[in-house]
Amino acid sequence: MPKSTSPSPAATDKKGIISLMVALLAACVAFQLNASMLSPVLVVMAGELHTNEVTVGLSQTAFFTSTALFGLFLPRLSDIVGRRKILVLMVGVMVLGSVLAALAPNITVLIIARVIQGISGAIVPVCLMVLRAKVNDARQYGTLMGVVTAVNGGIAGIDAFAGGFLASTFGFRSIFWVIAVVGVVAVVLVARYVPDSRPSQGVKMDWWGVLALAVAVLFLQSAVNELGKGAAMSLPLVLSLLAGAAVSAVVFWKIEGAVRQPLATPALMKKRSTWAMLLTTTLTMTGVFATVNGIVMSLAQNPDAGFGLKADLASVLLLTPYALLGWLMGPFSGRLASTLGYLTILRIGLVGSTVGIVVLALAGTHNLAFLIGGTLLLGITYAGMANIMLNGLGVVLSPPENPGFLPGMNAASFGLGAGLSFAIMPAIQANAADATTGYMMAMLVGAAITVCAFLVSLLIPRPTDAGVEVARK
Repeated sequence: MPKSTSPSPAATDKKGIISLMVALLAACVAFQLNASMLSPVLVVMAGELHTNEVTVGLSQTAFFTSTALFGLFLPRLSDIVGRRKILVLMVGVMVLGSVLAALAPNITVLIIARVIQGISGAIVPVCLMVLRAKVNDARQYGTLMGVVTAVNGGIAGIDAFAGGFLASTFGFRSIFWVIAVVGVVAVVLVARYVPDSRPSQGVKMDWWGVLALAVAVLFLQSAVNELGKGAAMSLPLVLSLLAGAAVSAVVFWKIEGAVRQPLATPALMKKRSTWAMLLTTTLTMTGVFATVNGIVMSLAQNPDAGFGLKADLASVLLLTPYALLGWLMGPFSGRLASTLGYLTILRIGLVGSTVGIVVLALAGTHNLAFLIGGTLLLGITYAGMANIMLNGLGVVLSPPENPGFLPGMNAASFGLGAGLSFAIMPAIQANAADATTGYMMAMLVGAAITVCAFLVSLLIPRPTDAGVEVARK
């Protein structure tokens, strides 16, 4: 009898994994471009829209606040209605927001467009949930997780360079058109290759809980945004917003204790695997994100207090190698996490990130070589280690009966922390006695917040201690 020409199960599985990875990476790239391609061109955007850097920074804050709000519930919703459907929805709406941003006649419309784009904020955790359901081997999952999550720190530096080049050559609007095209490609790939798993099929979504929690996060973010105005802030408004956040949080707690199928039970929220994880993510993003993507780039382009670099050259020297190192380090970190432990890699990354920021503050503000060196160190320790582990822990610490809960809350923490970062750091820099002191103080505050993130990370239990089965070989 002739030999069978049908592919072996192993070959078929390998082909399926490759197709799935291509689709997941396309979705993650579409999301990441929203942040990384714009980071080096905030100065250019301010000029073309006839406004200032602080106001343009608010568009970043609006985007990350939106990612926090949508990230609260979309991963859990994907458990119920299907992960492929939610991925297609997120990327599709993001494309519409990108088109609106490209056509924006003023900063107000741009901010609205960025809010719409924020629906994409849960893409990375949903992709990791899809991957974890498909890949059972811990080491293979760790490596592939590192590949997917590394995109969250930049696409091998190409995005940062391309953003600077496009803005300098064609204006910032061209960046949004590129994002829209990439998004359309991602929609096609996700629809074709991502399985539509529904581990919580039949469960009802806790929309009242979602609403109460979203209001609490929105009040909190608005309070921080107002604080970021410095001397121009309204203290009564800040106190009112904080009070609103506290009341909304209490309402959320009461709802979760009363409904039959809550977004998160009170018992689950009391666990260290929940609150310590989320607080570590928020603090890490607050300390690092705007330091690299805002303060460092502003310093590099400042002709008086900085080094007067053009946007594209600043991207090549700073953000491109930063992202490239993170992209290269990510898979290696993911594989190490399966043997040394997620928490060990996370803490090494946080310590290294703190050192990198201190170097930027004390030496990088006066010397371009140290500015580049400190940013490269952050590429390894933050983008290639801490960021990878924070995403991974959100998945492996999540309870098996509610797999979308912690990834969703963690996605919100990423968005909230990034929004806080862009509200706090530019305000510190802008309100200092002089520009150089402002850059230094903003960075030192970022370093202090990152130290706090490390201290809180000591409270996160190991995945096995949190009651989650993690294969170890």
